[in-house]
Amino acid sequence: MSLLAIYPDNDPLQGERYSNYDAICQQLAAIGVQFERWATIDGLAADADPATVLAAYAEPLALLGGQYGFQSVDVISLSPEHPNKVELRQKFLAEHTHDDFEVRFFVAGSALFYLHVGAKVYTVLCEQGDLISVPAHTPHWFDMGENPYFVAIRVFTTAEGWLAQMTGSTIAHSFPTYDETVARL
Repeated sequence: MSLLAIYPDNDPLQGERYSNYDAICQQLAAIGVQFERWATIDGLAADADPATVLAAYAEPLALLGGQYGFQSVDVISLSPEHPNKVELRQKFLAEHTHDDFEVRFFVAGSALFYLHVGAKVYTVLCEQGDLISVPAHTPHWFDMGENPYFVAIRVFTTAEGWLAQMTGSTIAHSFPTYDETVARL
């Protein structure tokens, strides 16, 4: 179940929660974030290689490419056994921005996006079938939990792919983690 919580950026205990897809879309659209639910491919193995994943989603990715004009696409896949899961988690947990859209489609599993817009923090639990597009220059961070499990297609409008500018803020340490959020469900 996808979930959105909206908190004052100075009070991570007072969030409004939304689990209805239309309400999530409406709240996120108000801050320029695209949120969609795509059909997933049945029978695609959880450990499918990136080329197989991209081939399976070639048609919707072509449509998305027309919308964004992306120049590169990749697949990120993390499991509890991934040897660099701790380092990768720490890298994404720091608040940062991009000069590019942050577009992700979750092929499998789940993770949590945090968007710091104005005086609010929007936490978006993305699960299999969810597509999220965070506008360029939006401060955000990402948590996949201590034992991650997700496969996501990442789309970039630059050939370089994922390039982040860290904000230096420590706000990410104040908000519930992915694991804490899932435990509350």
